[in-house]
Amino acid sequence: MNLGAHYNDGQCRFCVWAPFAQKMSVKLLTKPERFIPMQNDEKGYWHAAIDDVSPGILYNYTLDGDRERPDPVSFSQPDGVHNPSQVIDHNAFTWQDDDWRGIPLPDMIMYELHIGTFTAKGTFDAAISRINDLKELGINAIEIMPVAQFPGDRNWGYDGVYPYAVQNSYGGPEGLKLFVNECHRKGIAVILDVVYNHLGPEGNYLWDYGPYFTDHYKTPWGQAINFDGPYSNEVREYFIENALYWLRDFHIDALRLDAIHGIYDMSAKPFLSNLSERVEKFSEEQGRKYYLVAESDLNDSLAVKSSQSGGYGLDGLWCDDFHHSVHSLLSGESNGYYVDFGTVDHLAKSLSEGFVYSGQYSIYRKRNHGNSFFRKTMIRSATD
Repeated sequence: MNLGAHYNDGQCRFCVWAPFAQKMSVKLLTKPERFIPMQNDEKGYWHAAIDDVSPGILYNYTLDGDRERPDPVSFSQPDGVHNPSQVIDHNAFTWQDDDWRGIPLPDMIMYELHIGTFTAKGTFDAAISRINDLKELGINAIEIMPVAQFPGDRNWGYDGVYPYAVQNSYGGPEGLKLFVNECHRKGIAVILDVVYNHLGPEGNYLWDYGPYFTDHYKTPWGQAINFDGPYSNEVREYFIENALYWLRDFHIDALRLDAIHGIYDMSAKPFLSNLSERVEKFSEEQGRKYYLVAESDLNDSLAVKSSQSGGYGLDGLWCDDFHHSVHSLLSGESNGYYVDFGTVDHLAKSLSEGFVYSGQYSIYRKRNHGNSFFRKTMIRSATD
């Protein structure tokens, strides 16, 4: 990956995409401060290789001489979303999971975990102290809710604005690596929740760098990410490289893709298909399988159909219909989308086929909803 600030033996190579900028420079917050001009290429990527840079140095980019912004590919935001980015050395961490080969997706017994609320301290370090408790419970896969840098110290994680930076209040990139390393040492896989359908409103400086967003679509969270318009090749690459970044530099075993129904893409080859192919290629290079599991409320089996069959080739879908069936039976709740559930037959169908609504009329939506989702499709990743 070229994007970001890559440190190697005293030199740091900076790369950022800003296709409309007329000039760019790296501002190193040293004493005295240093401004280093960057060179651009025909696709709008700006580059600079700077000597005498050490991990821990803070920096910003200066766009057109007057706009100073953090790095949109920042690996660390030690002072929050509005302050400078930090150079880190990803190669400095000593991993102890060389023998780890992962856990097949159908064998995973998952526990969803929010770092900020799982312990009183709300840090990766504190969560490490509870790994044995989860193992004793029978858990062999931990799904971490989003940790991309967000405003403040506590958040569900779905308002992240630096997709490559690990939340500073949780322990930053070092903390996440320590957590994953310890999980692997104890036989537990780690799934990371990532958000590729929107960014949060506060601290979102992608606007200043390029056409990452589009007015062509609207999402429940504002403007959609530009996955199919002009300049979308570079936008896609930004998010595909982000996925590979977590798998490669943090040894994450699988990604949970948040709300893919909020990824608007009418191109002949959708972003999700590109992402699936690149992760599959990465898996082949590493000699073991890395997984993509999506959340969607569309009840559309297209997500897990192979690319040869016209699908996205993802490895699995969270089954909301199963959750809604169980919840409505246990609680009796019938508000909102729960009005479509509430009988044992709903639960039985979800257990046998996955989707309860595979083309039937939905009272909540006032229309037919979903398509057929056979069990053999549900376990595609186990047989392929």
